[in-house]
Amino acid sequence: MAPLEKFREKEFLDQITILNEISGSKNTEALPGLIELLKNPVGDTSIDYMVVNALNAVLSSNEDKVVEGLSDPHEGFSILCIRVAGEYAIRAAAEPLVELARSEADLDRLMEILTSLARIGDSVALPVFRTFLDHEDSFIQSSCIEALGKLGDAESIEKFKQIITDSEAPDRFEVCDITTWKAVDALAHNVGEDTISFLVSTLHHKNPTVRRIITDALVNVGSYCIPMLLAEFETGNTDSKILTANVLGFLGDRGGAAGLVAAFDKGLAQDPNVRYAVYEALGRIGTMKGIICLVDGLSETDELILMAVIGGLEKHVNPGMISTLTALVAKADEQSDRLAKAVIASKATAVFDALYENQGAGDALIDALAESKDPEVVEEFRAVLGEIGGSRAQEDLDRLPTLTTGTRKALAADDSRSMCAMHRAILTDLGFEPFMATNGEEAYDYVEQGEEFEVVITDMNMPIMDGMELVGKIRSTPGMEDVPIIMVTTESEASQQGLAAKTGVTAFITKPFKPDDLKAKILEVTGE
Repeated sequence: MAPLEKFREKEFLDQITILNEISGSKNTEALPGLIELLKNPVGDTSIDYMVVNALNAVLSSNEDKVVEGLSDPHEGFSILCIRVAGEYAIRAAAEPLVELARSEADLDRLMEILTSLARIGDSVALPVFRTFLDHEDSFIQSSCIEALGKLGDAESIEKFKQIITDSEAPDRFEVCDITTWKAVDALAHNVGEDTISFLVSTLHHKNPTVRRIITDALVNVGSYCIPMLLAEFETGNTDSKILTANVLGFLGDRGGAAGLVAAFDKGLAQDPNVRYAVYEALGRIGTMKGIICLVDGLSETDELILMAVIGGLEKHVNPGMISTLTALVAKADEQSDRLAKAVIASKATAVFDALYENQGAGDALIDALAESKDPEVVEEFRAVLGEIGGSRAQEDLDRLPTLTTGTRKALAADDSRSMCAMHRAILTDLGFEPFMATNGEEAYDYVEQGEEFEVVITDMNMPIMDGMELVGKIRSTPGMEDVPIIMVTTESEASQQGLAAKTGVTAFITKPFKPDDLKAKILEVTGE
């Protein structure tokens, strides 16, 4: 008896049982009956859906029928065969699909064909993918870019570069379109000096989202990028140096640290924003030469840069570094005061623990801690003192203030630990309860959870979700249309601030800055 004989006459539960059995067994004898049920549905949504699933399963083990069905006059069956060909990478279907693509006028159907060809991954499809690289439909175009990238098509590399270059045109750079994104990924799939050097050279793209995509692509490529990144650091402008240092830090490779230290020694980090980026990168990598460079950075006087130095050293505490830092903090001069405040604001508990053994350094740290208005910071160091124990620690504990959380809320997003620490210190000084995030996605999670903020501070360039995207999402959230947003940036191009202003940024502040500068800006935008 055929599996589907008198199927339409059976009870609902029996029909489900039969279709489940066919799906599990992939019984090819059921194929004619399933095709008939697809072309002439039962009319029950659940049963009709299960017919498609059963047919999909049976076709997966019957390649000849799939290839035959690609040109079936019944649209539903031919589309199913197109999808099955891609889902199960049926190579025999590649050439027939190429022929279908060449003559297909319906955009939705063409997209189905190209998607299946991409999944099959046969080089026979290269010419047809190239044909549609300039298609007016961006989704078809991007699908072909992605496929050519994965297939390693050398002929298309110059086209990918041109797409990225064109995306910086004055009338286009404000939006990151899907074709630019796919072009970046396609180049990153074709790892070579030519492709990676190009991506490095476009790292400071005019669009922040494209910058993030290129950064992610380079990090995924890995240590192969390091020579090109270091070359860009030596010859690029300030913005490029900052971004290349960031990528080298994310890569975490010793070769990158050695190159940054060498560049530092050549005097290529004179700009304070560049030094800040280099210190942050060296802190992430943690080589001996990098730590020595960070120790030399203890002479910096800018508060934000010092926090980057301390934040880097916190991850790599060693006796030599602690000896130098102890002498500096115990010196009781202006620099020791800056260093002590940087240790506290950075929540550098490992450094604090090591320095506290020295009476002079410990006193300087407690003085700085006693001035803090951040309940979380005070409690964190209170716990460290509790672990240290003893009468001296108890006396210092008694000196610490008992603080309560502010009633006003502020949101700050930055992927830099030292920047987050500075934002936190500034906001608590102004009586805000700070909500901190390391990227735009984390920041927007607070908004989605219903938190209400009097002010938002965000970096422009961040991983996962950049500041521009965060601002756009905040401005489209009911109730957040008029919340003041301050964007913190190192960007030197006026076009970047213009783009941010269009997106909804209220005010800007450029790194590096003094805490009082940001305080004044917050008071300005909140009308105080």
